[in-house]
Amino acid sequence: MPQKISDRILMEVQKPTRYVGNEWNSVHKYPGQVDVRFAFCFPDLYEVGMSHLGMKILYHMLNDRNDVYCERVFAPWVDMEQKMRENNIPLFALESGDAIHQFDFIGFTLQYEMSYTNIVNMLDLADVPLRSSDRGEAHPIICAGGPCAYNPEPLADIIDFFMMGEGEEVLNEVMDLYIQCKKSGSGRMDFLEKISGIEGVYVPQFYKVEYNEDGTVASFMKKSEQYPEKIRKRIIKDLDNAYFPEKIIVPFMEIVHDRIMLEIFRGCTRGCRFCQAGIIYRPVRERTSEKLVQIADALQKSTGYEEISLSSLSTSDYRALEELTTELLKLTEHNKTNLALPSLRVDSFSLDLMQKVQKIRKSGLTFAPEAGTQRMRDVINKGVTEQDLIRSVTLAFEGGWNNVKLYFMIGLPTETMEDVEGIGALAYKVLDAYFSVPKEKRNKGVNVTVSTSSFVPKAFTPFQWEAQDTMDMLREKQEHLKGRIKSRQITYNWHEPQLSFLEGVFARGDRKLSEVLIQAQKKGCKFDGWNEHFDFEKWMETFRECGIDPYFYTSRKRAYDEILPWDHIDVGVTKNFLIKESERALKGEVTPHCRENCTGCGATIFGGGVCVE
Repeated sequence: MPQKISDRILMEVQKPTRYVGNEWNSVHKYPGQVDVRFAFCFPDLYEVGMSHLGMKILYHMLNDRNDVYCERVFAPWVDMEQKMRENNIPLFALESGDAIHQFDFIGFTLQYEMSYTNIVNMLDLADVPLRSSDRGEAHPIICAGGPCAYNPEPLADIIDFFMMGEGEEVLNEVMDLYIQCKKSGSGRMDFLEKISGIEGVYVPQFYKVEYNEDGTVASFMKKSEQYPEKIRKRIIKDLDNAYFPEKIIVPFMEIVHDRIMLEIFRGCTRGCRFCQAGIIYRPVRERTSEKLVQIADALQKSTGYEEISLSSLSTSDYRALEELTTELLKLTEHNKTNLALPSLRVDSFSLDLMQKVQKIRKSGLTFAPEAGTQRMRDVINKGVTEQDLIRSVTLAFEGGWNNVKLYFMIGLPTETMEDVEGIGALAYKVLDAYFSVPKEKRNKGVNVTVSTSSFVPKAFTPFQWEAQDTMDMLREKQEHLKGRIKSRQITYNWHEPQLSFLEGVFARGDRKLSEVLIQAQKKGCKFDGWNEHFDFEKWMETFRECGIDPYFYTSRKRAYDEILPWDHIDVGVTKNFLIKESERALKGEVTPHCRENCTGCGATIFGGGVCVE
């Protein structure tokens, strides 16, 4: 148990197991016997962070080294933060209970823009200066990685260095270089100078940004010739030989994804134009079914988990899915455990596979048509039809399922009210499909849940130049769709437009937003992704006080020749390809996926995966 947290305090907060550590398979070392202490920080609650596969991989990978001690840190909930501030308890690591300002590194994973104030708040709780420029030799080095790091600029004044791409190799290289620097007596700045030469590492303070009078970027210049012009992401070419732990921590409390997660492949061949992950994780690289079964067997033995889930961007695109599920079902049946299949595409649905996986319990099925009309699905390059969906749900209803969830986006480029109405119409067609199945073949009681998220344009997508729908436009569309759905058998859920607006600001923001984040945290902004803590007025007040117009980042369409804040990051996929895809989107033209035809996106530069098969 953390040394500075008394039983009295733990008894006064919700879910005290968030803070006690000592879970099964957690790693404990003597700090004096290692060269590097690394605080792996997830800027959200314990139960959210402990569900993240990347953290599980990198935590055990670092701890498999004898010279590094990696410990976990999560954002304390507001009740625990209050107790910590009242009792002068700095932010601590779960394993040792030590204050993380004593560590060599504090590393954040960036999964969601709305967790940025939690990063600032955690540094404040840790007694670490918030700005990189205010830190000296006595302070830890602050680093970050993850999908949101591909536009690092809103955090550029806060984070000392970013790691672009997949972390298994680059993180070890950084640790090796730090140990060399530490043993030779090199200082903080010398270390940052040296790691700027590691591919994938970006040190913001070594680059200067200048702005035009209209607020757009005028130039982005490196301050010395020794720094790279562009920072290229890192990928792991061979997933079979990549690190994957054969034991993972088993929490004392229930977490969001409380199961074994098998990462079957990285990347996606599909090329949906709204999807950042589909671009930044290219090219597709698969693990073999043999390797996955071996990992699953080892993890079941080391954890006792009763469910295995397959993790990827599009599980049904895994080429050995039938072989893998057959072998995993043998394993789970022998161990009396379950297999879950998320991320099924509506055009490659297998009733037989469903029947095998859900022999006993007919839980709900989820599909993501994303748009309500074929025109709109062509614009976003979704590559599925209404017929695909209806055929899939009909098979499901015939197989005994009666609970279907449909995910859509509103606010997509070129969207009209007719497209919005198409979402409701499609839900009714799914309902009709249920009633078209003979009573003796279907289960009683049907529920169709329609969920709409608000589209937020992201960096490195064909829509990165598009204007985001205003909050009023999104509300109008939500209300319009609500008015179209009158059946009690259809449930409609939607997202708060204010949150999507703020996400849009930081998704395509620049360095000027670092100060906004720091000032927003001072006003009490944190856990912005949680409805009960999101305070939109505080944010708008902060923008005004900082002299920043947030609508500049969301409501304007960019020209193709504008310098974007993230243009110095190289994800392999070229800007020319994104421009072509943007133009094809506006014409409603569909682009084939990678395995049908190489479209020359640029990812071949990495020499791995689907690009060289």
